[in-house]
Amino acid sequence: MNRPTACVGALVWGTDGRVLLVRTTKWRGLWGVPGGKVEWGETLLAAVQREFREEVGLELHDVLYAQTQESVLSPEFHAEAHLLLVDFFASTTGHTVTPNEEIEEWAWVSLQEALDYPLNTITRTLVELAVQRERA
Repeated sequence: MNRPTACVGALVWGTDGRVLLVRTTKWRGLWGVPGGKVEWGETLLAAVQREFREEVGLELHDVLYAQTQESVLSPEFHAEAHLLLVDFFASTTGHTVTPNEEIEEWAWVSLQEALDYPLNTITRTLVELAVQRERA
């Protein structure tokens, strides 16, 4: 029997105030944020920090919970999946992206510029939340 998969991701600000977007092999050409599956026995915080080290070679700081989302059999995702996605906001002092094999392209952009990218639905919701918080 299949079960939902717990995943983490983060919208991360660099020192210049821009956020990191990535295009991966897993979202059918759409842009998103680095992240991935939570491993057995791993906390959500440890998982998001590990995923960023593995996928883009960046260390995260000031990691804050943003929201939880659900993706059930999304046609945007490369495989049939039921994902529970725990999203964070964070910052990094690094700027150089060292991509792993999943990352096809990346960009540091302003929040407003991020909304112009073809984002996956999960990331669009996260970026829109960040824009709302910035305006508040």
